Amino acid sequence: MAMANLARKKAINLFNSTVISSDALRHSFSLSSMFSRGFASGSDENDVVVIGGGPGGYVAAIKAAQLGLKTTCIEKRGALGGTCLNVGCIPSKALLHSSHMYHEAKSTFAKHGVKFDNVDIDLAAMMGQKDKAISTLTKGIEGLFKKNKVTYVKGHGKFLSPSEISVDTLEGGSTVVKGKNIIIATGSDIKPLPGITIDEKRIVSSTGALSLTEIPKKLTVIGAGYIGLEMGSVWARLGSEVTVVEFAPDIVPSMDGEVRKQFQRSLEKQKMKFMLKTKVVAVDTSTDIVKLTLEPSSGGEQSVLEADVVLVSAGRNPFTSGLGLETIGIETDKIGRIPVDERFSTSVNGVFAIGDVIPGPMLAHKAEEDGVACVEFIAGLHGHVDYDKVPGVVYTHPEVAMVGKTEEQVKELGIPYRVGKFPMLGNSRAKSIDDAEGLVKIIAEKETDKILGVHIMCSNAGELIHEAALALTYGASSEDIARTCHAHPTLSEAVKEAAMAAYDKAIHI
Repeated sequence: MAMANLARKKAINLFNSTVISSDALRHSFSLSSMFSRGFASGSDENDVVVIGGGPGGYVAAIKAAQLGLKTTCIEKRGALGGTCLNVGCIPSKALLHSSHMYHEAKSTFAKHGVKFDNVDIDLAAMMGQKDKAISTLTKGIEGLFKKNKVTYVKGHGKFLSPSEISVDTLEGGSTVVKGKNIIIATGSDIKPLPGITIDEKRIVSSTGALSLTEIPKKLTVIGAGYIGLEMGSVWARLGSEVTVVEFAPDIVPSMDGEVRKQFQRSLEKQKMKFMLKTKVVAVDTSTDIVKLTLEPSSGGEQSVLEADVVLVSAGRNPFTSGLGLETIGIETDKIGRIPVDERFSTSVNGVFAIGDVIPGPMLAHKAEEDGVACVEFIAGLHGHVDYDKVPGVVYTHPEVAMVGKTEEQVKELGIPYRVGKFPMLGNSRAKSIDDAEGLVKIIAEKETDKILGVHIMCSNAGELIHEAALALTYGASSEDIARTCHAHPTLSEAVKEAAMAAYDKAIHI
């Protein structure tokens, strides 16, 4: 009690100071909130319990601990980082980089005067490098938990009440974890397709596609979204004949139409084949070759496509089953998402949800932002996530990155607009490294010049997009970017030139 009074007095002194730093001010708010909610560090009950140790969950747990809240994170996988780190974003990027290095060595090194006799693939070594990256990063998160005094419980959590979680531990026992505030951050799982059984050998999900022991001669990808195109490009670079089957008329439906067309042409130049407006109606695995029966999405004459391996990449569903939500009265929508308000609160007091289990883009960085904002609300601070400014990246080569609205969306809203474009062929850095495919496209409001959307297709587009994300966040105009000095020669100069084209004229084209 004496310690609590001393902490309260320190918080009051912070407020009464003539000069208060932003960190001190935030901490004082946190202390004030903790006392008002009855948080007590000496209690056996947690202030915050997070179910799920993925990007949203582990970030929420660390942030809660940093704000002085007693925190426990429950993760059933036994390795932190969730799907993203263990069988998603990180391993796929490792293989994308390794396969790109092989492709460069085989196809383009000679242009740069680098010559050698034979280039071969050691797939086991490639997979080993990927696994080492995963192991290092998961252990790194465990280290961050220890540093920030987050309790880590390995096991499957299930609600007993709004403040109690029963955990079946990986060691075979069980325990009950209590918390004043529970955050559901259980992520998402593979979306199954009717009539297709995933065995992770010949019919694989993204998880299986990351661990193939042989390079398939023919790979069919069902679904032309981010994951399908990235994994397809990995195996195409390594020598597979890749065919992408997509029910919709376009690849990556969320992408700007003009950029999408260029992107598809680029992938086709890399020998990836596309069968759009096509659905899979049957899969036959009775022989050594997988046979897919296809027909037009609208119905029509059927055809058969043969493959050694089929990757099912038709999206993901929220992972909310088996959590005991019905026990505490939380209902989900038809695909399993949990409705929440602007503070991430569910219909049950003290229970929150973030990341892939709530509406919004299923992206790791979005889940991280949710986690920080949710915990800030719990601590009595102000959290904020602007879903209109969450960047998206397809990590093929070239990469495609986007933030804000597409030209189609702006048209639909009836907003008068201007477009500024700059091809990478006009960029000195891109030309000097012989990697000049793509463009930068900026969409700005005609009357105010305020930037509405930015779309980039080029090498390292995923790094370039954040200048645009910051510009949108602060309501910048295209002229603001155009008048910002960019170092020469850099790829980012293409962003400046596109901005110049949006409000006036580009220089180098």
